[in-house]
Amino acid sequence: MTGAEPPRIDVHRHVWPAEFVAALSARRTPPLLNGDRLVTAEGVFGFERDAYSADRCLADLDANAIDLAVVSLQPTLGVDRLQAREAAGLHALWGAGVQDLILRSGGRLSAFSAGWVQDGFAGLCVSADTVRDRPRIDRIATALSERGQALFVHPGPGAPPRAAPAWWAPAVDYTAQMQAAYAAWLDYGAERWPSLPVVFAILAGGAPFQLERFQSRGLENSRITAGNVYFDTASYGRRSLEFCLATFGITRLVYGSDGPVIDAEPTLSAIHALGKATADAICRVNPSAILAA
Repeated sequence: MTGAEPPRIDVHRHVWPAEFVAALSARRTPPLLNGDRLVTAEGVFGFERDAYSADRCLADLDANAIDLAVVSLQPTLGVDRLQAREAAGLHALWGAGVQDLILRSGGRLSAFSAGWVQDGFAGLCVSADTVRDRPRIDRIATALSERGQALFVHPGPGAPPRAAPAWWAPAVDYTAQMQAAYAAWLDYGAERWPSLPVVFAILAGGAPFQLERFQSRGLENSRITAGNVYFDTASYGRRSLEFCLATFGITRLVYGSDGPVIDAEPTLSAIHALGKATADAICRVNPSAILAA
């Protein structure tokens, strides 16, 4: 950080406290950890034991010249879909562990809470499906607005067809979920909570690419421009980012890495290739505005 410049912020990073990892390792039904395998309702994945640690997160931030990460528990694990008491226990364990990591991070970590709106967090991370549940999103948006916090919308578990390739769920299911969540917010949320900062992961599944079709089918432009809506850059490159900049201008993109799930370097390189002013807006100014809300 230099002078009075805002910090460089990653709004989409995942960290699992040791207590949460231990709880997953003790489980016998998904989501669970079995040695070097992560088992969810979506499938079985390789798991690097220290990948989600705070130490690894901070090392990655240093390697990528990022000052602060806003961490979250990814809804793709499927914790939200467990029985209420079971889900609440895992969410509480994650939240308490992350709060401790934040205190020990020297100001390098912040977090979106998991499960419910809580004081002491930057906001709440929810699955894309949650945005389509009007009674639930009413309660969440009201509580976040009262606290001056933000809403972070992230894909939930995918449902790939049998024998689908490994890329299917993240490339097809997740993006479809996010497009539907963004459309639901345009339809119902943006005008109702115009000052609530809402961040859609992975460019809302490429939803900005669909705006002309939305308009051709009757969606008013006033709804598209309403609200305090942002799009995180995780997994996308220069062509996609340039399209979003042409659609929304410089004020609506925010840097998100989705680390450690994917490598941050390609997206960061694409952001820096857009020039210093644009990179500063995406990495510094826009995410700082969300956290200052």
